[in-house]
Amino acid sequence: MKQFLVIGLGRFGTAVATELSRLGHEVLAVDRHMENVEAVADIVTHAVCTDASQEDELAALGVSNFDAAIVAIGGDLQASILITMLLKEAGVPYILSKAKSHLHAKILEKMGADKVVQPEDEMGTRVARTLVSASVMDFIELSPDYSLVELGVPASWRGKALRELAVPAKYGINIIAIKDGNGGISVTPKAGDVLAEGQVLVVIGGNRDIEKVENLK
Repeated sequence: MKQFLVIGLGRFGTAVATELSRLGHEVLAVDRHMENVEAVADIVTHAVCTDASQEDELAALGVSNFDAAIVAIGGDLQASILITMLLKEAGVPYILSKAKSHLHAKILEKMGADKVVQPEDEMGTRVARTLVSASVMDFIELSPDYSLVELGVPASWRGKALRELAVPAKYGINIIAIKDGNGGISVTPKAGDVLAEGQVLVVIGGNRDIEKVENLK
């Protein structure tokens, strides 16, 4: 069990705090608006209404005792940047900050954020990929050139074993898991596994190689 500090309880911050709590971790949720705090008070370990951009109020939370902090502030860029900097100075081991733009992201990185996310951009990319390809169920960009994607089994692969397809050699991607239609998943696919209609392949590889597989019939 880890201890997490979530600052900013909009949709993104609330979702993060709720899921961390569901997973059994201790969560201190912070927001300057009481209605946001009250909305998660019964879900997280502790919920506090305070202005975390004020150094003394942030220090009073004991931020150095947390394993990680999530700065989920959206609209107030100045507060987002200042809080990220203060958390870094306080010695928080890991800081994840939400950015509204690429420039905002660059500033947060310079202020000490270990990871910067842009949820709207990332979700937009995922939605676009699922719209343009009938075979793509989900998409996670790992870097500008590599992704992890859930694909339906191409028709030409159905009824064939992984050994026969030689996917890494022929297509340059790796199948890391296979989901069946009943919610089951195999995370260690074997060479003798035969692919079938209705299965979902979790693949990782270069974007160009993945796109070639998406276009297979």
